Amino acid sequence: MELFRIKHDIPFLSYGKITPSISLVTFILAIFFLVARGLNFGVDFTGGTVIEMHYSQPADVNKVREQLGSIGLHDALVQNFGSSKDVLIQVPLKQNTSGAKLSEQVHEKLRQQDASVEMRRVEFVGPQVGKELVENGSLALLLVSLGIVCYLWLRFEWKFGLAAIIANLHDVVIILGFFAFFQWEFSLSVLAAVLAVLGYSVNESVVVFDRIRENFRKMRKTGVAEIIDNAITRTMSRTIITHGCTQMMVTAMLFLGGETLHYFALALTIGILFSIYSSVLVASPLLMMFGVSREDFIKPEKTEAEEALP
Repeated sequence: MELFRIKHDIPFLSYGKITPSISLVTFILAIFFLVARGLNFGVDFTGGTVIEMHYSQPADVNKVREQLGSIGLHDALVQNFGSSKDVLIQVPLKQNTSGAKLSEQVHEKLRQQDASVEMRRVEFVGPQVGKELVENGSLALLLVSLGIVCYLWLRFEWKFGLAAIIANLHDVVIILGFFAFFQWEFSLSVLAAVLAVLGYSVNESVVVFDRIRENFRKMRKTGVAEIIDNAITRTMSRTIITHGCTQMMVTAMLFLGGETLHYFALALTIGILFSIYSSVLVASPLLMMFGVSREDFIKPEKTEAEEALP
């Protein structure tokens, strides 16, 4: 399906020396912020208490924050959960304070403002559980990355696998760099978004790589740069449709999904934008640097003298 057809190939690879340099700079900056500032891990990773409260009328989240601040819980995360009457409170791990005692303090304080408030749920996440989540999340990223490389190596050729994983990890590190720079909360839902971006980005790379392989077989007398430019140009309509529809859904979650889905949708938005950039202006120039050629897919024809040799 195509919304439009571009008649002339766009010379994307004419920027092939500039865009990898820009990507390298942004990649280094993201690594710097990750090391210097680190991720602002949520209660899922650091440990703490999660309390769900229910009000008989729409809750004033700002007032709830003020009430919690009056008892020393200035770092508590307060957000609507499911509806305007339900409030989710996440309190980081406190020394010498049990989860049960803390939840009773919170409940008692909130009842002073509204006697109808009910405590629906209390969950305690220990530091050991948070540590395991960090380790398991890192392992998941590593295994997904290795799986992508193996898949592309088997389907195409090792140069494609290496180019794709560099481009995809570029997207992931950029997302993490944004979260480190702005100190947005990094929770399990954000980790799920990062893993989703890896799969989403590799799908875009596979579409472009598949067209490049097809062009190598069809365009026998065309240079490598022109073949790659043609492949990217021919997939532009599909890219706009796919990413546009996906971003519309993610934008709805970003602005209408509440705080629960806000950072999840934000991570997806950053990933979608950079996956378009990386699959076109990072992965493809890397293929040129790695020396991809027609011989990687089509064996050169033997001359009569070569065929006569035993």
